[in-house]
Amino acid sequence: MKKCIYVLEDNPGIRDIIEYLLTEEDYEVFAYANASTFWKQINNFIPDMVILDVMLPDGNGLEICNQLKSNAKTHDVPIMMMSGNNYLSKVKSKCPADEYINKPFDLNDFTNRIERYVHN
Repeated sequence: MKKCIYVLEDNPGIRDIIEYLLTEEDYEVFAYANASTFWKQINNFIPDMVILDVMLPDGNGLEICNQLKSNAKTHDVPIMMMSGNNYLSKVKSKCPADEYINKPFDLNDFTNRIERYVHN
């Protein structure tokens, strides 16, 4: 059975690239443009990993990360935070994600980081 990854990214171009890349790596991918849709789905099915953008139109990736890590059902799900503002040290101090990456990112580095947490 394929490993499942949820992607929460509001930029359609970045979201499509990530979805395509991870699908090609044989992951089952569900990509969301906003926090409300993401929350509806995560309450129905817990993925093997979550990739979160920091800045969202209807929420904050840092707050979502903290909520997921403080919930017993989702505490152990690996989370990768993505940020385009190059303030990863601030991001790291505000949420307990498992991995952090700056946008734009190298595609091979991105998939290698995911592979560390999710093994197909």
